[in-house]
Amino acid sequence: MSASLIIICLLVLAFAGFLYARRKMGRVASSEIRPQSTPVYYGLLVALWCGLPALILLLVWQFLEPAALDYLLVQELPPEIRELPPERLEIEVNNIKALAERSGSVAVEDPAILRGTEYLHRLRTMASWLEGATILVLGLSGALLGLTRLKPRFNARHNVEKIIRVLLFTCSLIAIFTTIGIVFSVLFEALRFFKSVGPLEFLFGLKWSPQTAIRPDQVASSGAFGVVPVFAGTIMITLIAMLVAFPIGLMSAIYLSEYASKKFRAATKPLLEILAGVPTVVYGFFAAITVAPLIRQAGESLGMGVSSESALAAGLVMGIMIIPFVSSLSDDVIHAVPRAMREGAYGLGATKSETIRQVVLPAALPGIVGGGMLAVSRAIGETMIVVMAAGLAANLTANPLESVTTVTVQIVSLLTGDQEFDSAKTLAAFALGLLLFVVTLFLNLFALIIVRKYREQYE
Repeated sequence: MSASLIIICLLVLAFAGFLYARRKMGRVASSEIRPQSTPVYYGLLVALWCGLPALILLLVWQFLEPAALDYLLVQELPPEIRELPPERLEIEVNNIKALAERSGSVAVEDPAILRGTEYLHRLRTMASWLEGATILVLGLSGALLGLTRLKPRFNARHNVEKIIRVLLFTCSLIAIFTTIGIVFSVLFEALRFFKSVGPLEFLFGLKWSPQTAIRPDQVASSGAFGVVPVFAGTIMITLIAMLVAFPIGLMSAIYLSEYASKKFRAATKPLLEILAGVPTVVYGFFAAITVAPLIRQAGESLGMGVSSESALAAGLVMGIMIIPFVSSLSDDVIHAVPRAMREGAYGLGATKSETIRQVVLPAALPGIVGGGMLAVSRAIGETMIVVMAAGLAANLTANPLESVTTVTVQIVSLLTGDQEFDSAKTLAAFALGLLLFVVTLFLNLFALIIVRKYREQYE
């Protein structure tokens, strides 16, 4: 029985328990006895008792089952295979797993492998049915236990809210520990990189050429891991994108919120937000095929040398892509400013433009800054447009007409293909990721300081 089928059965069982409990307590509520909670809470209580323990068991089972099956399979193998070195034993176990997936379609000559494949197939079948039966029995038991609580004096609302608080707290812990796990996984690999390359050389080096030998018999350069050109390209493209996106997005938000009619706003805002749904590869094609040639032709007509792949082309198209992030968030924040503040400014004799500049925008500044930081993060993390329009060359230049690269593009290029995770070339990607994380963290802290400085409380 598959996990998806088990989940569907649990949902049906929980929904049936919800309907039964709500209907039963609804009949009680219509009588002279008044329950302490509404019938909906009794139904939710039965549904939660039915679904939550069973789902938790399903998650634990799915997590532990592969290791348990591998252990049982190894114990069933002949001694000559079981006593192999760990690497060889893992290869044999993986071969048996692959054969078990294609059972009946592949002829196996080795009797030990054949017996292992058949044994694993039986184990999987038995574990699947045992998993389904155990979880469904647990769900049914939870539903029956919940039905025993259907009493007018039982405060179902309090118990349901307590369970939901525990769920929310658990989700918060999962989010926190996931973030911590990501940080430490990147940090450990970055520390391995800094054993080969000094931090000062990495942070202040002016040349980026991570082409090192990953095998003893391979001929390659010693590599240069100065991150300054990479971050210079990232900052340049992000700055160009924000110079395009922030003014246009903010001005369009001001117009839609303050000047446009309701019909025009209702029709225009969805059209503007369509830009956010366009795949980045489409923007990349647009930048490489249309924008970059136009910039090159314009530069040549003015007597300037323009690279076929330039930071200007990538930045302009990236700015167009980011406009909806700034516009939509700024529009929502400006629209949420209390109407009484505008009317108070009008009552004091301020014009519409003065009200927008001196009242509305200062009140909406925290939200506008938040939208701007979201746009900056989106620009820093963009990869496809940079690959197709700006190239891969790590040039240290302040000329936006030349080819540059960004941190995310280098991370992708370093981790693409058949790489060994014990060379400085591959580990450099984790160092780049850690540095990008630190830079983004400081940007968010800076935005938080601005938001706290200008936040005002309105009644």
